[in-house]
Amino acid sequence: MTRRLTLAAVGLALFASAPLLPAQDVTFKRTEDIIYGRKFGVALTLDVFQPAKTNNGCAVIYMVSGGWFSSKESINPGFYKPFLDRGYTVFAVVHGSQPKFTIPEVTADIHRAVRYVRHNAAKWDVNPDKFGISGASAGGHLSLTMGTQGGPGKPDAKDPVDRASSAVQTVACFFPPTDFLNYGQSGEDAVGVGTLKNFKAAFGPRSDTEEGRKQLGREISPVTFITPKLPPTLIIHGDADKLVPYQQAESFVDKAKAAGATAQLINRPGKAHGWPDLGNDLHLFADWFDQHLRGIKATTR
Repeated sequence: MTRRLTLAAVGLALFASAPLLPAQDVTFKRTEDIIYGRKFGVALTLDVFQPAKTNNGCAVIYMVSGGWFSSKESINPGFYKPFLDRGYTVFAVVHGSQPKFTIPEVTADIHRAVRYVRHNAAKWDVNPDKFGISGASAGGHLSLTMGTQGGPGKPDAKDPVDRASSAVQTVACFFPPTDFLNYGQSGEDAVGVGTLKNFKAAFGPRSDTEEGRKQLGREISPVTFITPKLPPTLIIHGDADKLVPYQQAESFVDKAKAAGATAQLINRPGKAHGWPDLGNDLHLFADWFDQHLRGIKATTR
């Protein structure tokens, strides 16, 4: 039980950085506990936040994830206000958590969530070709995973949701792990060992052997799947981060640019894994989505 509480605390900590919206600032319609999938008898849910004023027709899919732990209690409307104020519809996705589920299993949940939103896009009056994705830490990792690996569904799938694409059109995230086999420096293994040894459950039994870690590390590292088709990607990362080294963002963006993709890294000097005014940077994410989903120049100074 103590271990579960510790993992939950790690997951929740990132979402405490932005304040909950006071009652007078509630300018959205929230629909809770929409079931986007099921696994092993467990319902997978998301909450939908629709702007009360103008709907710009674009979606922001937000990864409710820290340490690959996800819970409804971690959904923080304060994180979504910059998007809602500009007319985005936000989908806060809760996935199956470690230690019960591993990162590959969590990734399958996110593919399913994006497909579900796309299949039902008309229901929320959003354009299925205008999806942005965002998250922090593990949520950033999952965002980049969709950015690098989201793609067509199975045309012959029995469930029509699984026929839809899981691709996103742009990514903006905070301090994401991107390369578990070169974690902070070349050759540094963090596949449930080293810096990330406390998160071993998320990597599963394949992390018990060196060969297993090499294979799994490649499979779950977004940097492995960078191509020129990577959607425009923005990362904000503190260069004093000890849990997810700044090198992770730097390496990903450098390789994305080398591949000819659009990618940008904003450094927060001296900042660690999260910072008190992190919520302010969400306006930069909103700018990024405005530019790459709506063709609108940045409005944030």
